[in-house]
Amino acid sequence: MDLNLAGKTALVTGATAGIGLAIAERLAAEGVAVAISGRDSAKLERAVQAIGAKGSARGVLADPATAEGAAALIAAVPDVDILVNNLGIYEAKPFAEISDADWHHIFEVNVVSGARLARHYFPQMLARGTGRVIFVSSESALATPQEMIHYGMTKTAQLAIARGLAEQTRGTGVTVNAILPGPTRSEGIVDFIRSVVDNKYAPEAEREAEFFARFRPLSLIRRLIEPDEIAAQVALLASSLGAITNGAAVRMEGGIIPTIA
Repeated sequence: MDLNLAGKTALVTGATAGIGLAIAERLAAEGVAVAISGRDSAKLERAVQAIGAKGSARGVLADPATAEGAAALIAAVPDVDILVNNLGIYEAKPFAEISDADWHHIFEVNVVSGARLARHYFPQMLARGTGRVIFVSSESALATPQEMIHYGMTKTAQLAIARGLAEQTRGTGVTVNAILPGPTRSEGIVDFIRSVVDNKYAPEAEREAEFFARFRPLSLIRRLIEPDEIAAQVALLASSLGAITNGAAVRMEGGIIPTIA
């Protein structure tokens, strides 16, 4: 299926591994000129090479979780058709042990980074009358996990920003959406699952089964999502074929789209 994305430009944050890298690779394969950001020059170069094997790619050594990093990224990539706010961190920590610094740090990385970039690119899209802003949120936005309440808070905040921006797109060709993946096979997920299950030395398949039984009992697929499965959904939302989906929180786990404008 031709998604009619050839010739478009995109910026994908947090794209040196995992979900972000899969999204960048998928967009590049569709003919999109993709820019990615990263903090580690070696990882950034490896990611650019991987994406470049599929199409056009460039890397920018910058961290949009800081004001200075966001400014450097915007200066390097001043205009895009598609903004994918994928940058994010997570950790399991009992609520009583989440410090003020923890709250501020995770909010800055997961929420403010995307707000900074949208503040620049979104008005440009409105002026042109076309563009896509996509936030990679999480099912934790709707079902806050007890083991990482601060993370769930940031993902709910992303939904609020996405919906508020979407309200400003009426009558234009701009859309703003958030996708809500469940647990995804990405860098760090194995260690995370081991940190929360009881039988930490069981085979990986058993640890994964325990994780879904105890911590994600409402899961329909009862497995980790593959990054490319998320990338396919992002590519569709970024394309002209996704034009009627706006202001939506697209839940990957059950295929639920609560709001379509």
